[in-house]
Amino acid sequence: MNNNRMENATLGVFERLRNGETIQPNDPEAYKMREASYATKELLIRMNNTSDPAEIRDLLGRITESEIDERTTVFTPLYINYGKNTRIGRNVFINFDCTFLDLGGITIEDNVLIAPKVSLLSEGHPVSPENRQSLVPGPIYIKRNAWIGAHATILPGVTVGENAVVAAGAVVSRDVPDNTVVGGIPAKIIKTI
Repeated sequence: MNNNRMENATLGVFERLRNGETIQPNDPEAYKMREASYATKELLIRMNNTSDPAEIRDLLGRITESEIDERTTVFTPLYINYGKNTRIGRNVFINFDCTFLDLGGITIEDNVLIAPKVSLLSEGHPVSPENRQSLVPGPIYIKRNAWIGAHATILPGVTVGENAVVAAGAVVSRDVPDNTVVGGIPAKIIKTI
């Protein structure tokens, strides 16, 4: 066993996901991902059933185990499968009905705008049928002042650059450079701003 494998064997499933390791369905700690999701869901139910902005921020902070800036606005419902691998900067706006799958990690920097029904999916599955039940993580990084349009989907391993705009309905499978507008399926650069 090489040193990396020995080191990874001592890490928990969540740390291994954050390190980019594919988790096999027969992994002895795979059950922990579901348990954590159910615990997160308890807090989400409370968060998604209040209209008090301070309570929403407090509950989201408990879900993410981080402080949510008082200038950050979240219009619920918001759906998160884990939460502890999500980091949200200052003065962020998250509109209604967004979905964050964050086992692979999601970082949202300051002044980001996220429109309704955006999906940030930091995890996926292999294409090959024999391995499809495995979970493949890839961190999502949304840099300062980016704007993610309505119903856009950001796939695992994507960085959205500073000041970039992702057009409504786009499916983003590759990094988006700073100061560009991307759109389409798959998303391509439309223009530079």
